[in-house]
Amino acid sequence: QVQLVESGGALVQPGGSLRLTCAASTVFFHSYDMRWYRQAPGKQRDLIALITTIGSTDFADSVKGRFTISRDNTKNTVYLQMNSLKPEDTAVYYCNALRRGINSWGQGTQVTVSS
Repeated sequence: QVQLVESGGALVQPGGSLRLTCAASTVFFHSYDMRWYRQAPGKQRDLIALITTIGSTDFADSVKGRFTISRDNTKNTVYLQMNSLKPEDTAVYYCNALRRGINSWGQGTQVTVSS
């Protein structure tokens, strides 16, 4: 498994922006599909964005057009840029790495959108 460390969560006002960062401790980062999930209180953990090893991306409908995902294989890091944040984006955001059927998870970072 891979150790993943998320950062960048914060309290932000509606309409604001945040960038989450996930740093991976592996020299094989380039061979991992990377995903961001989120989990709001009392709800299931949902996949919201993914980026494949070749840079293809996909997003949940709830964040499409507002969030972008990117990766820097030279830094073993994946990013989630979140714009036009809404109160319903409030959740713990988790980074996930997938390779050969094995999942690794970070500890999560809290994002709160509130005025």
